[in-house]
Amino acid sequence: MLYATTTAAEKRQRLRQRLASGELVQLPGAFNPLSAKLIEQCGFDGVYVSGAVLSADLGLPDIGLTTLSEVATRNRQIARVTELPVLADADTGFGEPINVARTVQELEEAGVAALHIEDQVNPKRCGHLDGKQVVDDATATKRIRAAVDARRDPNLVVVARTDIRAVEGLEVTIARAKRLVDAGADAVFPEALESLAEFEAVRAAVDVPMLANMTEFGKSELFTTDQLRDVGVNVVIWPVSLLRMAMSAAERALRTLRTEGTLVSHLEEMQHRRDLYDLVGYEDYNRFDESIFNFRVAD
Repeated sequence: MLYATTTAAEKRQRLRQRLASGELVQLPGAFNPLSAKLIEQCGFDGVYVSGAVLSADLGLPDIGLTTLSEVATRNRQIARVTELPVLADADTGFGEPINVARTVQELEEAGVAALHIEDQVNPKRCGHLDGKQVVDDATATKRIRAAVDARRDPNLVVVARTDIRAVEGLEVTIARAKRLVDAGADAVFPEALESLAEFEAVRAAVDVPMLANMTEFGKSELFTTDQLRDVGVNVVIWPVSLLRMAMSAAERALRTLRTEGTLVSHLEEMQHRRDLYDLVGYEDYNRFDESIFNFRVAD
């Protein structure tokens, strides 16, 4: 009832153990706390909180307009309602290395189990858009060193994301991934790779887990979990998928409501009231109330 019973420290430890096992960790993206609870109910390994989704939820493009406070708040809201570990998108760390350090500590306080810091310039751009720019090697590694040094819980997983593939190619991507690992990254996230062979090449070059981003309508083909597992991918995220599905369904419903004046034709597509109540645990709250308000006023 209310919030998760698993502590943030326990979630981090469990994620570390899963990463060490070599199994593929699957993290769908949640667009709010309720969708995070659904991800847990459906049996996934963890929850991803995308910066692109948070921006869109605020009605903004993903061009670095969100603030650390907004990101930390949304991650806290999501992390506290699920027993699963949460991976947070920390963008570029919101500034210079000292800002990266504060970002890490804020998100650690918010209860996330992992976060990723990227090597784009400020303001950043969506990872699958053209026209991205990345910082130099020294700046990129300083960000990761700052992130690793700032964490208080050594089990907090720091993932180094690099967007350099779309700018300078695969060979430079591999070289940068190695430098980021040398700087202390626990895992690497090469963004916008274009083939399974590229994923396999990056994975072969580093001795830490690698993350793959399977976002729709982007530069990467939508590979299956089996395909990704076969080339050595350790973590896969689907950042915007649930939001896209939900928004598409909402648009269809609104158009029907506008033309027909009722949503009777969509009832079979809706989450039933009983399923929503089960997801948020109405019965637990009811039992709690009954255990307290168990008196009656005499006539």
